Amino acid sequence: MSDQSEYVDYAKVRDLLLSAQERRHELSYEQQMALQHSEWAASAQRGGIKTNTEVFQSLSEALRSNDKLADHPDVCAKIAELMPMSVQSMRVIIASKRIAMDTSEIEEIIDTVRQHVL
Repeated sequence: MSDQSEYVDYAKVRDLLLSAQERRHELSYEQQMALQHSEWAASAQRGGIKTNTEVFQSLSEALRSNDKLADHPDVCAKIAELMPMSVQSMRVIIASKRIAMDTSEIEEIIDTVRQHVL
C-alpha cells in the first residue's frame, strides 16, 4: 500500500456511485446519501461552476507546481474542487494549513484557476 493519497472531485464520486448502482441495482443508505450530495456538489448549483473531473485533475496538477502549494496536495485538491475566484475565498482555504502568501501570489493562483475553469 502506498503513502500517497488520491484526491478526487465530487463528479468522480458521483460517477463511481452511479456505476456501483448500475452494477448492483441498489445502494446502501449511506451510499445513496453520498450520491445525492455528490450530485449536488458537482452541479452548477453549488458554486455556479459545474465540476468536471478532467478540469479538476489538470488544475490540481498545475497548482502542485506552485512552490508554496507543492507540499500541500490536499490544499491543491481543495482549491481545484472549490475553484475560488476571489482573494478572500482563497485566503480561507490556505489558512487551514497556515500557508503564508501575499495578495500577488494569491492572484497568480486565481489566474491559474481561471485559465483551467473558464
